Amino acid sequence: MDNFGDNFDDGDVDPAAEFLAREQTQLAGLEDDLSTPNVPIGVTQTLSNEKKLVSPKKVYTSSPIIAPKIEREEPEKIKKWREEQKTRLEEKDADEEKKKEELRLVAKSELEEWYKIHKEQIAKTKDVNRESAINAEKQFVAESDEIEPGTEWDRISKLCDFNPKSSRASKDVTRMRSIILQLKQTPLKKPVSPAK
Repeated sequence: MDNFGDNFDDGDVDPAAEFLAREQTQLAGLEDDLSTPNVPIGVTQTLSNEKKLVSPKKVYTSSPIIAPKIEREEPEKIKKWREEQKTRLEEKDADEEKKKEELRLVAKSELEEWYKIHKEQIAKTKDVNRESAINAEKQFVAESDEIEPGTEWDRISKLCDFNPKSSRASKDVTRMRSIILQLKQTPLKKPVSPAK
């Protein structure tokens, strides 16, 4: 390993201290060039105190440039534009509120009209349902008076819905339908009791 010229056995040389010493020697001539007459005393002392913590030798700091804030007055055109913009926005807000109120009134009248029509439709539907229920009851009573032997299954089949597409039941009722249709077509005959 000595062929490479690396000597790792020298443990007494600190590379950071070596770097700092080199920098201090290079900056030693700048002390005379720097002057800090414009910087307040407290700022210079604070900066130098902070730097003294880093290095025991003198550290040279540059003075920060403190420029007072100059408040610029807005140009007349910008002031005028801001005022015009403010009035335009106020006018737009007023127009928007006016339009909102108009829309509320229109919506209220449309809603009242819809409720009126809806109420009328419900009343008509109730009347129609009531009339159809009365008519169905009258028809049922009229048909029940005409009971003839052998027409029982015919009356039952009228009460049943045999359309398989309109069935809303979840159970399969095809067997019951076929039995009722069969009984309608060929009714049961009463058994003849043997003569005594």
